[in-house]
Amino acid sequence: MSINVLPEIDQVFQIEIETLTKVRALVNDDYTKAVELLFACSGKVVISGAGKSGHIAHKVASTMVSTGTPAIFMHPSDGMHGDVGIIQKEDVFLAISKSGETEELLNLLPYLKKSAIPVISITASSDSTLVKSSTVALYTPVDEEACPLNLAPTSSSTAALVVGDALAVALMKIRNFKREEFALLHPGGQLGKRLTMTVADIMQSGKSNPVVNVSDTIQNMLYEITGKLSGAVSVVDDEGKLLGLVTDHDIRVVLEQGKDLFSVGIADIMNANPTYIRLDAMAIEALDLMEKREAPIMVLPVLEQHGSKVVGIVHLHHLVSQGL
Repeated sequence: MSINVLPEIDQVFQIEIETLTKVRALVNDDYTKAVELLFACSGKVVISGAGKSGHIAHKVASTMVSTGTPAIFMHPSDGMHGDVGIIQKEDVFLAISKSGETEELLNLLPYLKKSAIPVISITASSDSTLVKSSTVALYTPVDEEACPLNLAPTSSSTAALVVGDALAVALMKIRNFKREEFALLHPGGQLGKRLTMTVADIMQSGKSNPVVNVSDTIQNMLYEITGKLSGAVSVVDDEGKLLGLVTDHDIRVVLEQGKDLFSVGIADIMNANPTYIRLDAMAIEALDLMEKREAPIMVLPVLEQHGSKVVGIVHLHHLVSQGL
């Protein structure tokens, strides 16, 4: 490679930053009107564009959906072959086109007008056919694409993307969209898991729950610990109420003291005051209980929502495996 690419990369940053600076300076009441129109929409936002603008439109639709604004992407060519039927009278149409003369988009305008669908446009041409047919037009002037040929959409697509993000974020704030709502729409992400996953979702329960009666033998206790791969066992009374917890550590202590493990009772080696957590607690609370102690622990007995009966056990590796 014979050229120094760093100045070229810096030039791209500079051109696109200058484009965004110019677009930002032209933000006016049309943006307010666009957000008000989108907020008042009782249906969905149908977002469309062709080529690189289509990719931006797809991303903006995805951002809106994940932040509380119902939206879909519709390719304008597909719209002319039946997909336009997805646009209902309660919807708003958001069109993205640098030139404002994209044929596929313009072909949709008669249908939109006949159906009285409001049109918001994002375009770099203030006197284009699309602008003239728009209810609200958001102007994103581009003096120069970052492409050295001044051809490939770079600065223009960045400007359209930022305007789309700005609309989505403004709508989030107006809707008072909260972290909990975001989490519900992103159940697979770490934030979603932290805000929605409960102890009941990840604990060992039923036949997998390691539990012994306080009067059981040491042999049965060891069978529960090793057979259920928990590293611990909850100790209960005849009613299933928590009396204590025995962990691998407790067993090692007995052995290190030189005692015969099989000559002592479960009550002699258990922790009679174990830290526990409730069935309906958030999983992240269990993680905090385990880690934010002077002496971190690896396992927690799980009790019923109200009462003292043991219904499960949760191990640190359960939490780690879920990405918490």
